[in-house]
Amino acid sequence: MKAIIYRDNGTPDVLRFVDRDLPEPGPGEVRVRIAVSGVNPTDWQARSGAGHPKHFLEVTPHLDGAGTIDAVGEGVDQTRVGQRVWLFMAAAGRPTGTAAEFTVVPAAQAVPLPDEAGFDIGASLGVPALTAHRALTVAEDGPRRLRPGALDGKVVLAAGGAGAVGHAVIQLARWAGATVISTVSSPEKARLATAAGAHHVINYREGDPAADIRKITPDGVDIIAEVALGANLALDLAVLRTRGTISTYANDGDIPVELNVLQNMVLNARFQFLILFLAGPEARAAAAEDVAAAVRDGALPVGEEHGLPLIRFPLDRTADAHRTVESRAVGKVLVDIPV
Repeated sequence: MKAIIYRDNGTPDVLRFVDRDLPEPGPGEVRVRIAVSGVNPTDWQARSGAGHPKHFLEVTPHLDGAGTIDAVGEGVDQTRVGQRVWLFMAAAGRPTGTAAEFTVVPAAQAVPLPDEAGFDIGASLGVPALTAHRALTVAEDGPRRLRPGALDGKVVLAAGGAGAVGHAVIQLARWAGATVISTVSSPEKARLATAAGAHHVINYREGDPAADIRKITPDGVDIIAEVALGANLALDLAVLRTRGTISTYANDGDIPVELNVLQNMVLNARFQFLILFLAGPEARAAAAEDVAAAVRDGALPVGEEHGLPLIRFPLDRTADAHRTVESRAVGKVLVDIPV
């Protein structure tokens, strides 16, 4: 099979397009013929070695993807052969990511993909959608699971609604019944957040964004899904309701965070710092089930018209795909695997 591999951490130039033997699924595993591989910031960070030490002599990158199961290992239902699936955390603690014609993953990490959902949707789920689910389910007052109606009466603020996680936050929160506000930095990103389904979009670089948000929700925001806590903390605290939650999955810009203890005590604020890989298997399994339900309901479409432009590369140009993600391009970067 054709595959992308790297043996040393470094720039995208360490990625190699090679021939490798077809992997065989072990007990509890499935082998998937990959159609589309999704690229996340975590993928290039792992390749570069930034906070992600390499544990294997050779690694095929990428956590997310979509394709068709073509073989199963011992203990896995044989009827899964031929099933369309989306994958998550394929390369987490394993050397077999989705940047290859075939990969092997634990069966639970290959989630059925409905026939009406394309592989582009499947490859765009994984890290962004499961992270978004986690961000929306850690508030003190719940909910712990998402379904239509689970967030009725709640107000969710998706910071950076034009990003992959922000996009998923908007879609999942709207599917679950929340009023969704998104903050963005430009008219183009506002257009994308609106296309994703945000009820209200605020350009935080114009006017008084806190006042604008308070006009929409005088009692404050229930849940904030935050991508840049250092840069946005003052705004977040200005609009957070008492006993509200700030779910932080990144700190874009690396601005240090300083907390005013009294201010947060008065708010009874909850800060939930999260990373998908350490969320625990129960939380990830619940998230995968709920995201799969949202996909079945048609709630997680992708593409320009749905607020998440797709940027495509063939497998042999995976290095360019990594460069594009590193350059913070707006949209979802996908790698197409030839049949």
